[in-house]
Amino acid sequence: MSTAPSSTAPTSPTLPTHAPSDSGVPASARDFAVAGLVVIVTGSGQGIGRELARQFAAAGATAVVADLDLGKAQGVVTEITDAGGRGLAVRVDVGEETSVQAMVDTVVAELGRVDVLINNASVFATLEKLPFDEIPLARWEQVMRVNITGAYLCARAVAPHMRAAGSGRIVNVSSDAVTRGTVDYLHYVTSKSAVIGMTNSLARELGRHGITVNCIRPGSVATEVDRAVNPTTAVRERAASLQCIPRGMVPTDLVGIMLFLASPASAFITGQTIACDGGYTHSS
Repeated sequence: MSTAPSSTAPTSPTLPTHAPSDSGVPASARDFAVAGLVVIVTGSGQGIGRELARQFAAAGATAVVADLDLGKAQGVVTEITDAGGRGLAVRVDVGEETSVQAMVDTVVAELGRVDVLINNASVFATLEKLPFDEIPLARWEQVMRVNITGAYLCARAVAPHMRAAGSGRIVNVSSDAVTRGTVDYLHYVTSKSAVIGMTNSLARELGRHGITVNCIRPGSVATEVDRAVNPTTAVRERAASLQCIPRGMVPTDLVGIMLFLASPASAFITGQTIACDGGYTHSS
């Protein structure tokens, strides 16, 4: 016997309603603040790291200035405190496991937690350009130890504290040299390529704990640090002319993306490598 179709229409699912003032967007999605966060910036006694530490402090975070040279780190903290910010200087050799653990233990003991790690420390300014088969093995191993093992050790040391908190941000620093395959810098390019791979895998492992892991790929940044091989003005001008934004890059160009990736607003972004180089290179 056939059954007559019901005259009652299926019930539509109840959709959430929101006040016009928020349009259904959670407050965290609009939260670009880093005030109150504890941010470790390695290699921040000078160069890019120094500017990042200063700017995080200016935005209300407590900047941990971690550097091999404690005197330089203390100098940056003095700059921060003189400007009304909060900072902590810690000596660290990122290539040494015990030194990295001691740094994190000090930060947690004095500040109570770690919210953000920026793996900025690297061997670069002192590198001499050499054909790959002329790079001394000791130099190759030093670059790998600092640039990739150092980032690994720092991430490993902060991870338990971030897991316990159920949140955290790790931002690694690579280089546009990776995509260009810069000649006579095989040690540096290889190490910075590994940083990208490490970012991808760490993001997979740590995402379920509320921890995001991303990577920034800067272009050639002019800082106060002299390089072993200084490009001529003509070389710098040619590089700038190949960018979509035809001017030289400075450390403050990295501040906005770093602040964003450290903020609650970036909570759903992880495992990404973002170029910040004025459009010198492109991604698809």
